[in-house]
Amino acid sequence: MNWTHPYLDMDGDKLREECGIFGAINATDAAAATALGLHALQHRGQEAAGITSFDGKEFYSRRGLGHVAENFSSSEAIAELPGPMAAGHVRYSTTGGAGLRNVQPLYADLASGGFAVAHNGNISNAQKLRSELVQNGAIFQSTSDTEVIIHLVATSRYPTMIDRFVDALRLVEGAYSLIVMTPEGMIACRDPLGIRPLVMGRMGDAVVFASETVAFDVVGAEFVREVEPGELVKVGFDGATESLHPFGRHNPRPCIFEHVYFSRPDSMFAGHTVYEARKAIGQQLAIESPVDADYVVPVPDSGVPAAIGYAQQSGVPFELGIIRSHYVGRTFIQPSDGARHSGVKRKHNANRGLVEGKRIVLIDDLIVRGTTSMKIVEMMREAGASEVHFRVASPPTAHSCFYGVDTPERSKLLAARMDIEPMREFIKADSLAFVSIDGLYRAVGAKRRDNGCPQFCDACFTGDYPTSLTDLASTEDAAAQLSFPDHKAA
Repeated sequence: MNWTHPYLDMDGDKLREECGIFGAINATDAAAATALGLHALQHRGQEAAGITSFDGKEFYSRRGLGHVAENFSSSEAIAELPGPMAAGHVRYSTTGGAGLRNVQPLYADLASGGFAVAHNGNISNAQKLRSELVQNGAIFQSTSDTEVIIHLVATSRYPTMIDRFVDALRLVEGAYSLIVMTPEGMIACRDPLGIRPLVMGRMGDAVVFASETVAFDVVGAEFVREVEPGELVKVGFDGATESLHPFGRHNPRPCIFEHVYFSRPDSMFAGHTVYEARKAIGQQLAIESPVDADYVVPVPDSGVPAAIGYAQQSGVPFELGIIRSHYVGRTFIQPSDGARHSGVKRKHNANRGLVEGKRIVLIDDLIVRGTTSMKIVEMMREAGASEVHFRVASPPTAHSCFYGVDTPERSKLLAARMDIEPMREFIKADSLAFVSIDGLYRAVGAKRRDNGCPQFCDACFTGDYPTSLTDLASTEDAAAQLSFPDHKAA
């Protein structure tokens, strides 16, 4: 669950979404559209990418480690994926670990025909279900929690595919957005609380689904609506769509971190543009925690919208006091242990001529372990800043996520170990403040958090988990509770 790519996050000090998914049916170039859509969702998963297509008779799959462009930029690669229906996936590994055999979509030949599934989220009772399935003779080919769904569908006794799929999902806990392909067409669905996002669009005669609306912008599709929490949308090859709600209606709890961090700023989420929501969070932060300063400086790139909002609300000028290098990535030579400390400076560098002798308000979106924040504060002081105040556009992240976000175990979260003042001392800032939980809710359109029935999943801030956590409850090792043994693919 805590696998960290050494090139992407040398300190393990950022939260990461597990993955992004995209699907298209009745499209002229379904695989090409899917590859383009996945490219727009690359920020949601940079470890591996996969696409599966269907040409009316056969399923075809291509999967690879690395970015979408490394695996699907050539015409030869797309030619291996014919047909009017395709689904794709980009991932980091949370449950299951790294390895080619865990790259999705996962595919299986069932008695009723081929079945491919792309999954965003995390099944919080996957370990229990897997154990029961193995005891009953199931043989797993991956260590991903997603494969549990395939086995549950395969062993269901209901007569139709849609009934077997619903039967399988009734046994599943946790968070999921799924795109499924069968010989009959495509099924897209969200868990009953809508924790993970999924949107629906149209591209001519094609119906498309994606984790974020930005993927529709890139492929030239029109956004139609969000897939509702607990909804299954069936799309046939005749273009007909059917909406089902087999799990009843529940009060939705979409992940509030989509507003704070995960979604691209140019996406829409829960009826709001992510960019405007992040600016509003910054404005709320300025109202709650003002400070006398010369400049508002974002920690790029994730802190930029909130910093703009903070500056607009406070009247303190917005300036780029930190310059980000866009060339520190996968191709950079892996640093030695002694060089890891300089990782922040390779990615971020202080704009010394601007910040020297100035009082600076640093704006970032979150603090996880605190190590990166400490190094950035230190960097600003070395550049001559007279004061460094730190403002965070989210409440303290004090709890682990078990719904598809790669968070450290709770003991490694700074906010789980310290109150605000010790955190300030740890990062060596002159002051430290976080936006309040009610302030966050106001920024995204609610009057306040409804403590009796929260409007979002905010468990990483509050510890209020909206579903059962069966696997966590059945083991004393919280860090490993959703991780199966990880055997690397050959």
